[in-house]
Amino acid sequence: MRDGEDRILYIGKAKVLRNRVRSYFQSGSGHGHSPRIALMVRQVCEIEFIVTDSEAEALALESNLIKNHQPHFNVLLKDDKKYPYLCITWSEAYPRIFITRKRRFRSPLDRFYGPYVDVGLLRRTLGLVKRVFPLRQRPQPLHKDRTCLNYDIGRCPGVCQEKISSDDYHRTLRQVAMVFQGRNEELLQLLQEQMERYAERLDFESAARVRDQLQGIDTLTADQKMSLGDSSVSRDVLALASDERVAAVQLFQMRAGKLVGRLGFTADAEATDPGRILQTVIEEHYSQVEPVEIPPELLLQVPLPQQALIEDWLSELRGRKVKLAVPQRSQKADLIELVLRNASYELERARRASEQNLLATEDLAQLLELPSPPRRIEGYDISHIQGSDAVASQVVFIDGLPAKQHYRKYKIQSSSIRAGHSDDFMAMAEIMRRRFRRWAQAKAEGADLRELRRSAGSALHTGGLNDWPDVVMIDGGKGQLSAVMEALRELNLDEDLVVCSLAKQREEVFLPGAKEPLESEAEQLGVQLLRRLRDEAHRFAVSFHRQQRGERMKRSRLSDIPGMGPKRIKELLAHFRSIDAIQLASVETLAAAPGLGPGMAKVVWEYFHPQDLEAAPELENEQPLELAG
Repeated sequence: MRDGEDRILYIGKAKVLRNRVRSYFQSGSGHGHSPRIALMVRQVCEIEFIVTDSEAEALALESNLIKNHQPHFNVLLKDDKKYPYLCITWSEAYPRIFITRKRRFRSPLDRFYGPYVDVGLLRRTLGLVKRVFPLRQRPQPLHKDRTCLNYDIGRCPGVCQEKISSDDYHRTLRQVAMVFQGRNEELLQLLQEQMERYAERLDFESAARVRDQLQGIDTLTADQKMSLGDSSVSRDVLALASDERVAAVQLFQMRAGKLVGRLGFTADAEATDPGRILQTVIEEHYSQVEPVEIPPELLLQVPLPQQALIEDWLSELRGRKVKLAVPQRSQKADLIELVLRNASYELERARRASEQNLLATEDLAQLLELPSPPRRIEGYDISHIQGSDAVASQVVFIDGLPAKQHYRKYKIQSSSIRAGHSDDFMAMAEIMRRRFRRWAQAKAEGADLRELRRSAGSALHTGGLNDWPDVVMIDGGKGQLSAVMEALRELNLDEDLVVCSLAKQREEVFLPGAKEPLESEAEQLGVQLLRRLRDEAHRFAVSFHRQQRGERMKRSRLSDIPGMGPKRIKELLAHFRSIDAIQLASVETLAAAPGLGPGMAKVVWEYFHPQDLEAAPELENEQPLELAG
């Protein structure tokens, strides 16, 4: 399914294509769709189809297309940044390895391992791996022309100066990947054979290095893995626990009788049976892993709708037989019970968090006397150092949770706010005018704001007039709040928006026009929600301010000269060694420098000598007469 700009919205398969498509578009079907599907249906402009010879081919084709195109509406599994992934950027000459909560494929070669439920265990494992194997430690080199301390102590192979070839570094990282693929036994055997070969060649230094790696992996296996007392068969065990809205899925990775990994997923449970959810998890997870990571056996809590088809598909991916089973008794059933119990704990934790957020929004509605709990809440803050590099942040919470895709940051544009002169009131008023300018224009043109707010629909929208907040919170006291309300009165929106401010000292909530703060307690749920919003706005503003300040400090004064680009600045500094030397140089000396001609030399000289600009033309007029004489 494609939209009006030919972007792929959704990729799916069906035995009877007509019935599948009609389920989205038949009359009255929109009332049964989830908000995600309803939003997708409104954007579909074209449907393209491909015919295959069998269901197995359709499944494989669907998996490949989803992997390559990553359509937005194909993700049944929620990527809510709850569980982290481990990423290895195999597409780079010297791949990086890091933990991330965003699974976005920049290259088909990059791999994501996870998602891991226990982020603490993942960080400890990665830290131990980086001590055992010499790996790239920094995303960017610390020095341009030499290695750092990590190379001297053996933690890094000298990637920044290419002390190791790309092929050799890839070979090391492939061994590291085996740890996160649950293939520790294979890795131990591989390293044991490698150590023996080094010893036979009398290369005892290399043999000792491999010995240390073996000891490190033994420590990792002994301290961080749980033995389940089973045979040497490798298997994955899947089970889920669900309520009427959300399903929590757990996948236990067992290798040679040991639990080496626990992965977690969440999925929409509305109008979807458990077997369908497990099948979707299997399709999405195993289409992203290496064939060697697929075990010979999968134990399932419930049968899959297309279990024979999935079994054939996994067997084809692995290159060997893969068996799917639903155990009913004995030790395998106990494993299912173990995974189910963990899934229940995850679901209960998610449910408690959801209920806590609901109670917080309800308490905030009572505190601010709103007719219903606020869904979209926006928080604003200003950050600067005595007026320099002044910026502002806008953060958004939806249903009590941060919605980072809606965050915005602003550079303060007012000329009155500069280094040595700050005005938070003026800065906050400027941000309000810029934020709600489109809404004010729509109201001035006769639009009904209530109707616009009702038609905004889903929070997934990112464009158009669909970002009206239920509550706006300002970080500050009565002064900041008064400045904001004055700006909103200029826009004729002061009667439409619900605005409050949160003062830091006593965590007091102020409303426009009120001399005294609201009667509230710092620890009540609604105020805690505002505090989380305020702290997030402060964090986001400070990080943006530091970024702007860092960029300014890295900029050279030469960047302000018209026509001076990075290459020309680099050549000029390499020739004169310092900006002071450039400032003292004459026009003739500047013109002799590489990359500068007479015209550009004059521009540079005039930049550093603005007080001599009146005398400079006379000198230029006298020079030709002197030459002619």
